Amino acid sequence: MSDTTARNPLRDRRDRRLSRIAGPSALIFFGVTGDLARKKLMPAVYDLANRGLLPPSFAVVGFGRREWSAEDFVAEARGWVKANARTAFNETVWEQLAGGFRFVTGGFGDDEAFARLGETLQELERSRGTRGNHAYYLSIPPNSFEEVCEQLSRHGLAQQDAAAAGTPWRRVVIEKPFGHDLQSARELNAIVESVFPPDSVFRIDHYLGKETVQNLLALRFANQLFEPIWNANHVDHVQITMAEDIGIGGRAGYYDGVGAARDVIQNHLLQLLALTAMEEPISFDANHLRAEKEKVLAAVRLPEDLSRHSARGQYSGGWQGGEKVTGFLEEEGFNPESTTETYAAIRVDINTRRWAGVPFYLRAGKRLGRRVTEIAVVFKRAPNLLFRDHSSEDFGQNAVVIRVQPDEGATIRFGSKVPGTQMEVRDVTMDFGYGHSFTESSPEAYERLILDVLLGEPPLFPRHEEVELSWKIVDPFERYWSTLGHQPEPYAPGSWGPASADELLARDGRTWRRP
Repeated sequence: MSDTTARNPLRDRRDRRLSRIAGPSALIFFGVTGDLARKKLMPAVYDLANRGLLPPSFAVVGFGRREWSAEDFVAEARGWVKANARTAFNETVWEQLAGGFRFVTGGFGDDEAFARLGETLQELERSRGTRGNHAYYLSIPPNSFEEVCEQLSRHGLAQQDAAAAGTPWRRVVIEKPFGHDLQSARELNAIVESVFPPDSVFRIDHYLGKETVQNLLALRFANQLFEPIWNANHVDHVQITMAEDIGIGGRAGYYDGVGAARDVIQNHLLQLLALTAMEEPISFDANHLRAEKEKVLAAVRLPEDLSRHSARGQYSGGWQGGEKVTGFLEEEGFNPESTTETYAAIRVDINTRRWAGVPFYLRAGKRLGRRVTEIAVVFKRAPNLLFRDHSSEDFGQNAVVIRVQPDEGATIRFGSKVPGTQMEVRDVTMDFGYGHSFTESSPEAYERLILDVLLGEPPLFPRHEEVELSWKIVDPFERYWSTLGHQPEPYAPGSWGPASADELLARDGRTWRRP
């Protein structure tokens, strides 16, 4: 095995055949001119090629309204890659990859455009050897999913015979949001799965592609240290936080009417909750992992009084980091009467033997103190037997904190004696950072997820049962908030949310961690 291969974080060192390299295939991007494709998807494709994980028989087809030739697409994509790729630009790699780029001009309702798409894919099968394997990436608004899926079916671009060995595969990749409530999610799933079989539908939640999220499974199940205390006998509560220090930044068209709970809690944070609380699966097989996550989501119980165990807010204008920032309601394109929240916090409980009595607090917001996503498992206080001269408040609570972003790693917080003649105990931390512990750089989440799509490996992708269970958790909060008849509570930019969020935990005798 070469040195380059040995350092590649996406190759499986145990397999001398390097089976983590994708096979012949074409990746078709709908919405290729959007921000996600320009900043994440196309750079991730290049990084995969640069890491040696895409074969020469690979192709990319962009589908959009721009009047571009293949050469125009190559020139545009080159700029996107140079600006956003994580690996160094290699002209040889780029020329090989770009040789398989094509562009089809048209709208989603344009039959002639989909006929040209079919002809383009046939041409790539002949010229690049893609063998008719196609993955359709729908980086488009959910209200267009039905039309695109119907067009793919009508033009014979989605059909496959899974029973026949060697038959070309067809897969579809869907970006969140997966609906805006339970009913719309069910309708969306029915539409997509009427065209593609369930095992060929890959619902992207890019958080599940992050190295630290996957490391949570290793932390729990590969170490005897944590699992024996990962339960209600020892854990006081769990906090899961996704904080952003930016505003909506021109996303008014998407964000208004969606809000923090639908945008983040329903998918990202509930997936993190499921991974934190799940039982050990019998293997990393997709069905086994999903079964354990679904058990957790099905066991979630909501508080009887949602008013006491939820909070929401909207960031106001002011100063943040020495910069004057605009309030949410003053952002361009927003209705000043909008009731959409930019901050949401909820408490849920998990009705299982392992977690009975342990509250899980989930919060997400924009224009907060700093950008951070973390899972904090906070343990019960130790019995204060030896330290009778100290109050219990003198001692902090032990915690295991998994940092998902931006500084991927984990921290353990525990009490230690302060140097000196007195027996004084103070909280200290022991820190593990990916960047310090491994020479390999962590792949970008979309690299891992795109590669998994091309390989047909679905463990990191939620199926429709998980999506629907998540909406069953979030929908009651959304219905309650819609009855309040007033706008969410304002909070200052750079703060950690509205006062009602602090009150949510104070009612339970707890406080939020300061990340």
